[in-house]
Amino acid sequence: MADAAASSRAWREQRARGGGRSARPPSGGEPSKAAPQKAAPHKAPAQKIPPQIDGTARHPTSAADEAALLDLLATGALDVQGRLVDASNATMYCTITGGGREAACVYKPVAGERPLWDFPDGTLAGREISAYLVSRAAGFDVVPPTVYRDGPFGPGMCQLWIDADGTVDLVELARSDDARLRQMAVFDAVVNNADRKIGHLLPVTGGPLYGCDHGVCFGSEYKLRTVLWQWRGKPLTSAALTALDRLKDLMTNRDLAAELANWLTAAEVAATIRRVDKLLARKVHPLPPADWPAVPWPPI
Repeated sequence: MADAAASSRAWREQRARGGGRSARPPSGGEPSKAAPQKAAPHKAPAQKIPPQIDGTARHPTSAADEAALLDLLATGALDVQGRLVDASNATMYCTITGGGREAACVYKPVAGERPLWDFPDGTLAGREISAYLVSRAAGFDVVPPTVYRDGPFGPGMCQLWIDADGTVDLVELARSDDARLRQMAVFDAVVNNADRKIGHLLPVTGGPLYGCDHGVCFGSEYKLRTVLWQWRGKPLTSAALTALDRLKDLMTNRDLAAELANWLTAAEVAATIRRVDKLLARKVHPLPPADWPAVPWPPI
């Protein structure tokens, strides 16, 4: 990830100062005066990244696309356009510009995270980063490009905005046997997603299926809570097993575990490896937990 080491250092320093919980966004919802300056204007109009297809921004289709997006998200100038008021935590819809490029994104400052009883304060942004790292490494590709960076309300998560296909019936999609959805269910089992709602599905016209809101993942205790239980107990697909084999290799023999350790506790990283091992050993989709609500509320 672009500037991953610098991002993780900034996150650890911010956590050491107390997680930034006292630095709440102003009640009026406007950026503070300490907001970063915008990039100098270019003579040529800003180029949309990714390019436009029929007026709708497409998803990245190559490693070069993704690298360009990560760089833009990490280094571009954020301009808050508004707040997504239905979100549980402070979630800003922004445009981001830099180097003659422009895209829409979601920015979630750590200072706007609500305290939760089962996750440490100030850690949700790091969990979103971890979800992207796992998704990309395994080849699930269900999480949009995501970085950790500073912004108008302080450090936080910044993720590419996905223009989902508004003609898709999300309730019907969530109940379907869509192969993309099934891969997402495996990803959720790996990251121990405690909040996979129907409204978190982002289908792209003629493209992949993305998911959003992964701030309550990676708990060390089993707490999978999702609307995607239609494959419970069924054999994993060959595509899922291939992704899990790749993920195990990257977690145990390469640097992925160390990358995740920048954002998660040692116990959470170890629990992630155990979940991958268990899925590979049993080769079936997990069953709902017996002592934890199996479906998030509300499910939409």
